[in-house]
Amino acid sequence: MLLKAAATVLTLAATVASARYVTAHLKNPAAPLQPPVLAGNGSTASALGGQFTVGPSVHESDVEPMTSTYAS
Repeated sequence: MLLKAAATVLTLAATVASARYVTAHLKNPAAPLQPPVLAGNGSTASALGGQFTVGPSVHESDVEPMTSTYAS
């Protein structure tokens, strides 16, 4: 009986703690859905005697959108 009571108290305490955490960290309705995209081709950095450029990796294309897939 003591084990059941302890498990119940622990469960209720975890539920209350979770509910308090969630209500304290509400979603900001003014936040943008997507981060802004930086203009330009990226940034260049030098490391170990060479250079590399970091830029956007998603590019537009003229391919028709895929609306469904088939998996066997």
